[in-house]
Parts: sequence; structure tokens; C-alpha cells
Amino acid sequence: MGYFHLMFPEVKEKGMAAIPRLVAFTSEHSHFSVKKGAAALGIGTDSVILIRCDERGKMIPSDLERRIVEAKQKGFVPFLVSATAGTTVYGAFDPLIAIADICKKYKIWMHVDGAWGGGLLMSRKHKWKLNGVERANSVTWNPHKMMGVPLQCSALLVREEGLMQSCNQMHASYLFQQDKHYDLSYDTGDKALQCGRHVDVFKLWLMWRAKGTTGFEAQIDKCLELAEYLYNKIKNREGYEMVFDGKPQHTNVCFWYIPPSLRGVEDSEERTSRLMKVAPVIKARMMEYGTTMVSYQPLGDKVNFFRMVISNPAATHQDIDFLIDEIERLGQDL
Repeated sequence: MGYFHLMFPEVKEKGMAAIPRLVAFTSEHSHFSVKKGAAALGIGTDSVILIRCDERGKMIPSDLERRIVEAKQKGFVPFLVSATAGTTVYGAFDPLIAIADICKKYKIWMHVDGAWGGGLLMSRKHKWKLNGVERANSVTWNPHKMMGVPLQCSALLVREEGLMQSCNQMHASYLFQQDKHYDLSYDTGDKALQCGRHVDVFKLWLMWRAKGTTGFEAQIDKCLELAEYLYNKIKNREGYEMVFDGKPQHTNVCFWYIPPSLRGVEDSEERTSRLMKVAPVIKARMMEYGTTMVSYQPLGDKVNFFRMVISNPAATHQDIDFLIDEIERLGQDL
């Protein structure tokens, strides 16, 4: 919204009809909120162009540049690239430096969706995964995810000072009088879409004061270590098959459980259709027994697989061991 205002200031008064056809770009593994935002803005979901990802779920920069050139040739105006730092399913980090170079070349706003992966900036061991984020025009970040701040606590960081104010302010004289006896910068209601709202940042401030940066770092490092522990235990274990090769970049561990009846069965349509039903049945049994709960989903041509995400620093190695045994117990007869 801010970049609309920067590129086409008249849109605030005259609306979308006054500006050319805008297009945005994001990876095919990005969060649905990008398309939801396009619908809310009025440019429509068809104006969001999905860029191909590699086998690890990272946006391919060459495909991004190709699609930008293609859009310009069609007469569209590319205005936004939304890169993802920590995708929902694979936990992948888009190559931010390469994307920043392309955005600079074509004068396009670079946004980084760090909702899930932004917390890794607290970790000296893992923050390299967000290299290039400092070049973004805007960043979203959810301390309520990886950092464990109580729901809801979301941040939008914008590089250009004053942009959110000029974009959103309505100068409502009955609320934002200019002759008050205190510093007017405290009237934050004219800087955002909402007027009255919770002071979400207070939750983050309070927790940061209590834990410190090193406290956040310790819990984030622990969660990533637990994810690596799970990956190392199941990558060569009978009955488990990883969705993609290599150690996960975040705490998302994606795998299939292959029940005994499907082991050694040749790849076929029948095997695929049977495997598709395994995770939902195990998940239903997990919920019936009340012992554990792990999400599953299909992605592209990959049928239902488990996506174990670790974001609770109270989890232990014993919990991971229990999870593995429990999946085997619940799925052995399938």
C-alpha cells in the first residue's frame, strides 16, 4: 500500500482506476496472504505472478527476472517482489541478495515476508540465512511465532520514514488535533490502517526485557537443534522418507511415514494413492489418542506428508523420540 502511494500518490484520492495495471511477484511456495493482500488492495489475485522454486523451495532469481521482463513487455507495471524468509511448508529462505539486485535493477519495491523466519535474526548461528534482508524496503516479522511472544504480535518495518503516515493519514480533526500539549508523534492512529488497537509491541518489549537477546537466541538455537535431531534420526530410518534432500534450514521437517504394507512396493499410481491416505489417518489417530499432533499437507506433485515444526523451546529430545515411536505405533497396521 505504501509503495502504491510512493509511485502513484493520486491513488489515495482517485482510486485504482487512475493507475496502470500493477503486478506483484512472489514464489510459488509463498504464504497465501500475498494473494489475499492483492485481493484486498483491488489489483486482484491474477496480478500476483508466482515464481518457480528449486527443489528446496527457494525462489529461482533467473525465473523472477524473466517474469519481470515479460510483464513489462505486456505493458504491466511491476511494483512489488515479496521474498520469503522461512516458507510455511519447507521453511525455505529465498536468496535475498540476488532478489535485492533484481529489484534494484528494475526499480521494484522489495518486501521480505519474515513472518516465520525473521526470528532467526536473534541467533548468531542462523542469522546468515537472512543475509540481504537489510536491503529490503519493508519486512514483516511475527515475534508470536518463532520467538514465542503471546498471540498476536506482528511487526511491519518500513525503510522510508514518514511513508506510512503520508499513505494512511486522514487528518481527522476530531481525533488528531495539531494543537495538543504533548508530542504529536505519539498519535500513532493516523500511521496505520487501524485506529484503535492493542499495543502489541509491549508484549515483545516486556519479553525482550525479561529474556534478553541471548535468551531469545538460546531458545531459537534449541528449536533448530531439535529439528536437526529429528531429521538425523529419521533420514535413514526404516519407514521414513524425506520430502527433500538435505538438512532443513528452519525447524520444518517434512517427511512421509511409509507403513510396512507399502515398503518395497514399486512406485505406481496405486502406491501414491495409498500413501496419500496415510498421514490423514495417523493424524486422526493422534487426535483421538490425544498424545501428539503434527500437521500434514500435499504440495505440488507430492502427496500428503507430515510437516513437523518445532517452535516450543520446552520440547526435549525425549519428546522427539516419543513422536517417532508414536507415528510408528499409530501407522503400523495401514
